[in-house]
Amino acid sequence: MVAHPDRYAGLAVLPVGDPQAAVAELNRAVTTLGLRGVLLKGNYQNKFFDEPFFLPIFEAAAALDVPVYFHPSFIPQAVTSHYFESNQWSDVVTGILSSAGYGWHMDVGIQVIRMIASGIFDKLPGLKLISGHWGELVPLFLERLDDELTTYTDLQYPFSTYYWHNVYVTPSGILSAPQLQFMLAEMGADHLMYSIDYPYKQPETSGSFLDIADLTDEQRAQIAFGTATTLFKL
Repeated sequence: MVAHPDRYAGLAVLPVGDPQAAVAELNRAVTTLGLRGVLLKGNYQNKFFDEPFFLPIFEAAAALDVPVYFHPSFIPQAVTSHYFESNQWSDVVTGILSSAGYGWHMDVGIQVIRMIASGIFDKLPGLKLISGHWGELVPLFLERLDDELTTYTDLQYPFSTYYWHNVYVTPSGILSAPQLQFMLAEMGADHLMYSIDYPYKQPETSGSFLDIADLTDEQRAQIAFGTATTLFKL
């Protein structure tokens, strides 16, 4: 990244167990090192990031106008045992179901749901989140969340309004034409940006997926680089 600043940029990692130290490191990472955002995993010591303890981190990200990317992480063993273990399959299957197969994505999707439900975007309307793997299942349920949840919260707007405005979504190497079309209709090209989960996933269509997708030239350019250019100030 240092050798090729015209081609590469990076995200900061933070000592989130000490929010004040995390704020100091985020400021250093952005203003001194030139990093373009924050990378957080889905939980910290089984705590979700909507807890007020972590609020200073998000206040700093909003003040610096850099996005926060929530990456999946391992889920608590109790959740694995309840949802994914069975004597009908091997421990390997349990491990896959509870991680990259489904559990990681369920967990970090719930993290984004909790962020919205907590009201953080009413406090910090400029805060931006990035959610991989086509939004970690959440976009499929925006209408349902509006119908079932919004009435009972103190949110100023419907749940989906925050998602459409404050969340940016990437495929993370899940190169599915139907999912692309759904996300395009749900989010718009200006909240989608292309990504590959390299080196873990290297689909054969990595270089051609957008070329052959049913997109206008403007949508293709926006998803390929336009959204990222704006979001990361590249």
